Amino acid sequence: MWTGPSPARRFRRSCPACSFVERLLPHLSDLLIEAVEQRDGVLVLFGQVRAATARCGRCRQPSSRVHGRYQRRLRDVAVAGMALVLQVQIRRFRCDNIGCSARTFAEQIGGLTTPHARFTGGLKVQLTQIGLALAGRAGSRLAVMIGSAAGRDTLLRLVKALPDPPRTSITMLGVDDFAFRRGRHYGTVLIDMASHRPVDMFDGRDGDSLADWLRQHPEIEVTCRDRAGGYGEGARLGAPEAVQVADRFHLWQNLGQAVEKTVNAHRSRLAAPAPPPADDTMPVQVRKLPELKIVTRLREHHAAVHELAAQGWTKSAIGRKLGLHHATVRKYLSAATAAELTAVSEQRAHVVDDYVAYLHQRWNEGERNATQLFREIKEQGYPGGELAVQRYLRRFRKGLGHAPHPGPRPPSVRQVTSWIMTHPDRLDPRDAAKLRELRSRDRDINRLVKHVRSFAVMLTGRHGDRLDEWITTVEGDTLTPLAGFARNLRRDLDAIRNGLTLPHSSGPVEGSINRLKMIKRQMFGRAGLELLRKRVLLAH
Repeated sequence: MWTGPSPARRFRRSCPACSFVERLLPHLSDLLIEAVEQRDGVLVLFGQVRAATARCGRCRQPSSRVHGRYQRRLRDVAVAGMALVLQVQIRRFRCDNIGCSARTFAEQIGGLTTPHARFTGGLKVQLTQIGLALAGRAGSRLAVMIGSAAGRDTLLRLVKALPDPPRTSITMLGVDDFAFRRGRHYGTVLIDMASHRPVDMFDGRDGDSLADWLRQHPEIEVTCRDRAGGYGEGARLGAPEAVQVADRFHLWQNLGQAVEKTVNAHRSRLAAPAPPPADDTMPVQVRKLPELKIVTRLREHHAAVHELAAQGWTKSAIGRKLGLHHATVRKYLSAATAAELTAVSEQRAHVVDDYVAYLHQRWNEGERNATQLFREIKEQGYPGGELAVQRYLRRFRKGLGHAPHPGPRPPSVRQVTSWIMTHPDRLDPRDAAKLRELRSRDRDINRLVKHVRSFAVMLTGRHGDRLDEWITTVEGDTLTPLAGFARNLRRDLDAIRNGLTLPHSSGPVEGSINRLKMIKRQMFGRAGLELLRKRVLLAH
């Protein structure tokens, strides 16, 4: 009986294609390639295992007693963009160890096969990395392009099956929250400040969850966080010996919010004082606003329609000439004068419109009492009520706009806030000149700028020892929003002082949050915490 390879197999073994494939794919050295075929753009390799024996998967004892054979198909990493399939003849051996629970076992090819797997180890690693980088749909499209087609669910299963990264000793921890859905659902991400790598994520942002996590990591010495009270309490309970450090970025951000509120409270002083009138004895006169465009258009159309009608034109011809509907032409012809048409349109104008010039002037002069302004225009013939005046002035009171000023347009609240919060050396010369002019004529703004720059020097120079003095000074000032910010600092004084003294910063945490947001949006919000956590912790 012939026990060696058949003549056909001898021929296949010596064919140039098989020799080329064996040199091209050195990871298949344990296989004897017998034939190579191309089917519909897929490269199929036929082969069998070279070794004469195999080890049992349970007791690891070698065996040479073949029980049977079967064909196994494995997908491998694509070659030159062409999908690669291995069709291997696998032998099933009998286990000679009478103490082993396995009677028979299938041989495995090192580096290629694992029980019940349809991918080789190399393709599995490749698809897993694609899933980590691009998740489901995008990863599936890329896999098809490179000849390693895989469905989105397959990629996600591979990612979810990955083990968590090995636990390492953490001495400095960064904590921050992120939004699954802004305003509704939040989570917490923990960062190793030494390696700048995320170490864990969990649902919610309460202090109890953080405290439980910290109790499992007693080696933590420093906790960097924002000014959220929940994280502060959780860090105190979970790691009472650790030093808490408040983030300097959030301190500066909170200061900017207080500065904007302060500037908004003094927005009436942002405009340069208007030049005095030529004759101070003359009362301010109410100035009529220009005619509305719709009223002007109605007058012109009414005159044109009546002129063409007097020349004998029909209504249809007039409509075609002027581009008007025949019903509109009929309405114009039925009105003897244009006043009959403009009366309706003039009613669209606001009842305060004829008095806005006076209201703007009095507002720029510093008058903020709507009732007083109502009384003044009432004496000038204003026919409306006080509520209309209040509604008109509301836009200026909320900082949504400025009353027109006879002088140059005043800067906005945000512009002034930006000037104050910018380093003087980096401020545009024109803006610096405007800020100097504003400080010279408004002592409150001048004091505000001094307080902000003093805090900036303390923050950038790490002078946490000056914090108590700065808070006391600002609390004694009349700038209410800024004083409120200073009082709020006392609630977390130790962490803030550490943030202004120690070199630790939450910058790596903010960078990880930005990366997390990119991954979350890439998944279109359709995946839960499990998949998001794997991608954040394992993707490089």
